[in-house]
Amino acid sequence: MPALASHRKPRTRVRSTVPAVGLTSAALASVTLLSSQSAMAAPTPKPSIEEVQQKVDDLYRQAGNATQKYNQAKEATDKQKSKVDTLLDDVAKRTEKLNAARRTLGNYAAAQYRNGGLAPTATFFLADDPQSFFDQTHLMDRMAERQQQAVTEFRTQQTKASEQRATAVESLETLTESQAALRTSKQNVQTKLTEARTLLSKLTAEEKARLAELERKKEAEAKRKAAELAKKQAAARKEAERKAEESGGSGTETGSGSTAGTGSGTGTGSGTSASTKAEKVLAFARAQIGKPYVWGATGPASYDCSGLTQAAWKAAGVDIPRTTWDQVNVGTRVATADLQPGDLVFFYDDISHVGIYKGDGMMIHAPKPGANVREESIYYMPIYGSVRPA
Repeated sequence: MPALASHRKPRTRVRSTVPAVGLTSAALASVTLLSSQSAMAAPTPKPSIEEVQQKVDDLYRQAGNATQKYNQAKEATDKQKSKVDTLLDDVAKRTEKLNAARRTLGNYAAAQYRNGGLAPTATFFLADDPQSFFDQTHLMDRMAERQQQAVTEFRTQQTKASEQRATAVESLETLTESQAALRTSKQNVQTKLTEARTLLSKLTAEEKARLAELERKKEAEAKRKAAELAKKQAAARKEAERKAEESGGSGTETGSGSTAGTGSGTGTGSGTSASTKAEKVLAFARAQIGKPYVWGATGPASYDCSGLTQAAWKAAGVDIPRTTWDQVNVGTRVATADLQPGDLVFFYDDISHVGIYKGDGMMIHAPKPGANVREESIYYMPIYGSVRPA
């Protein structure tokens, strides 16, 4: 019996280990299943159409900002390249002068070698007569003087050539930096635009329709605000006309028709000059409607926002800078309520967009990549401020 008892104990231990292995496998399987279910139960939330719209608008704004940096870098690069070209031309001319001075020195050195460098006493005894000696001595003195001038000229040209080469090298280094900034800005624009296009390409047909509806609502609200501004401006004009008539009437009663006429004429002349420029600006801008927005473009086939405003004012005989950041500092600042046709309206806190005010709360602008030059409410984007260039 003791032998049987000792024989059964190992069997009991073996049977007790089998359920443990099965339990462990089941536990692992349960954990794996729960983990899979947890992963499936918590997918990455898809952004709403409103969030997509906000993200796309923000990417286009960032692309607009990068475009202005590109324009700024390109302008700096073009100016620096022109400066470098001028300096290199100057270096070439200076080098030619240096070579001419070097040749002159060479001629004097060769002449001195041919004469053998005789001492004055030897020259006296070898001369045919005393007068010949004095004539020759005088000539040699003059040659020595010219030789000294040649040496001085050579050293002057050598110093100036060295200075100009150093300046040219510095300008070339600056040009290289400007070109690097240009490449970086270009890459940033392309990156932002690619992100926006990728985001839009992932939308379903239904989502695209909903996004289009949001855009229509946004445009409708912007137009409503533009109509309100138009009413306020019309009322302000009527009030100004009424006051002008009252002022003109009192002048007539005084009997000073000539004086009143002169005052009116002066005011009209000033107003006509400004309005003529504005008409030219708007005439040019209207002629560009339908042309595509292309970042970095200044016409005539395509434009970016500041390229269009610069070209439009140039058509009116007024030169304004290339970028929005510089254009906003030109002329006179104007309140939104006091906007007149031809004024420039800037948008966003980073001043990355600009349009040309045409009246009644509307503007003409080059909006963004994929869109054409068009008329739109100035309230379509958050207004930063406005200026009257001239």
